[in-house]
Amino acid sequence: MGRRCTACASPHRADIDQALASGQAIAGIARDFAVSEDALARHREAHLPGALVKASEAAEVARADTLLTKIQSLEAEAKRIGAKAEKEGDLRCALVAVRELTRIVELLAKLTGELERPAPKPVRLTVRWEKISLPDGSEGTQRVVEFGE
Repeated sequence: MGRRCTACASPHRADIDQALASGQAIAGIARDFAVSEDALARHREAHLPGALVKASEAAEVARADTLLTKIQSLEAEAKRIGAKAEKEGDLRCALVAVRELTRIVELLAKLTGELERPAPKPVRLTVRWEKISLPDGSEGTQRVVEFGE
């Protein structure tokens, strides 16, 4: 007969499950609840309720939505201030609002992954000198630049 799961038998099982589901380090959980790291790893793989993991993921999505809402609110405020400043002829303030809007757009792009840039391809550049015949019959040199991947 197999041994009983130490984490399941713990009086702190709900707290252990929550800590595991939220992604806390196993070493810290083991220290806090006096359960071995191996037992916690086995428990996470075999016994951690799937619903708890899904709930933790949903909470993370909700936090991201809240952050996005806050950024969109800041965007609306910057637009409002910029329009008011422009209407009043305060171009310096209007330009500051435009700068802030630019920063907000960059932040939104980072959050949504739109600024993920692929690594640039390396380019090989070769420079060499060639001898050439000039129209007067003499010889000269010219530089040849070649690009390649």
